[in-house]
Amino acid sequence: MEKFQEARDKAKKNIKIADHMLSVTFPLIKDTKLLLAIIENIFLSYTNSIAAILYYERLFKRIPPFHDTFESKLNVFRGRCVVRHNIDKSYVMEVQDIRDIIIEHRKSPVEFKRGDRFVICSENYRIKSISVRDIRKYIDKAKVFIEVMDNIVSKDEGLFR
Repeated sequence: MEKFQEARDKAKKNIKIADHMLSVTFPLIKDTKLLLAIIENIFLSYTNSIAAILYYERLFKRIPPFHDTFESKLNVFRGRCVVRHNIDKSYVMEVQDIRDIIIEHRKSPVEFKRGDRFVICSENYRIKSISVRDIRKYIDKAKVFIEVMDNIVSKDEGLFR
């Protein structure tokens, strides 16, 4: 199995996990801290989808070699693949937004639950809140992106079986 196929399968698995956690686990447990785990799975799904497209393009030597870091992959994806495959730029913005939420969570000194929202406060008291509705939108958009990615990488899949 090629690298792009492994990344594609990981992306699909991560979005299924996130969807299951939001649809089944969260209503049972009702702990808003679970929303962060869901966000992380959505982020992993996006990063694996981007990696699948990059590995696919690299296999056909359409893009130069890239470092195995998130920033490097995102820059190559934004610069080369978005235009080539006519991918909506809003997906790149969404990945960056989700990444910002994860980074803010890791740096935040205070976080708490308010109703059905999870609130993250930064050191200078900037507030970011996450709701179930926000996460549902992230999951739905990530599913569409995974379909786009799958259409791109499955064009020549018969060559690698």
